[in-house]
Amino acid sequence: MTADAVGEVVIGGALARLRRATGLPVAFGGLVETGRPRIRISELSGTTTAALHALAVTSGSGLGGRAVALARPCAVTDYSSSRQISHEYDVPVAAEGIRSVLAVPVVVRRRVRGVLYGALRSAEPLGDRMLGAAMAAARDVEQALVVRDETWGLLAAARPEPEGADRGAGWEQVREAHAALRALVPRISDPGLRAELLAACGLLTAPPRAGGVTLAPRELDVLSWVAAGATNTAVAERLGLRPETVKGYLRSAMRKLGAHTRGEAVSAARRAGLLP
Repeated sequence: MTADAVGEVVIGGALARLRRATGLPVAFGGLVETGRPRIRISELSGTTTAALHALAVTSGSGLGGRAVALARPCAVTDYSSSRQISHEYDVPVAAEGIRSVLAVPVVVRRRVRGVLYGALRSAEPLGDRMLGAAMAAARDVEQALVVRDETWGLLAAARPEPEGADRGAGWEQVREAHAALRALVPRISDPGLRAELLAACGLLTAPPRAGGVTLAPRELDVLSWVAAGATNTAVAERLGLRPETVKGYLRSAMRKLGAHTRGEAVSAARRAGLLP
């Protein structure tokens, strides 16, 4: 799955949560196109037509474009008659039959990366509860995009060398990347994105051996950082655990691997295809 595809999955999940939290019948949204100052509407939820699908919304134009330009939420009670916005997109909005609309920007590191919309098919005020729920959904997307960016950056910087190649400093970077990726997983609320992140971790390891040792996720998280040279205290800080808890996970992993030292545990895990 590409980085853009992951972003679309994240947007789709946020729209579903937004509708459940607010009762709004329609939600849609999309990300900023690479190299262009516009949003491409890619995800629809509750729509009855395809009028809004793939619509390109330019910064400053319409309600979403206004939210992008101002980098803050915007709302109108009656889209077609509002004097707060320009009306380049009245035709697709009317075709979908929506009236009251809110738009919340997705802002990552001070840059707008997308917009989430929620809408009613009647001209009614959209209250603070609905706006708050839309902002919460946007924050979820922002967090997921940060993780996505970090993940793809780590993968781009740390590709495993071919079998038999010199595994020097570059391979140590791979090991650190693997540990960092696993540390990101507990921060993800979206199960689909968690699965994609774990799959990305798998790209950095050898295929696991059939019938081999199986470690619990936290045992593998701890051992990943140990393999990267981290102390128990440093592992605890990275994973948000107590040092005593880290020691417990490490002892359990060592027992399963038949190891008596940290180094033996790391070597056994690598032979089993559990670590890069």
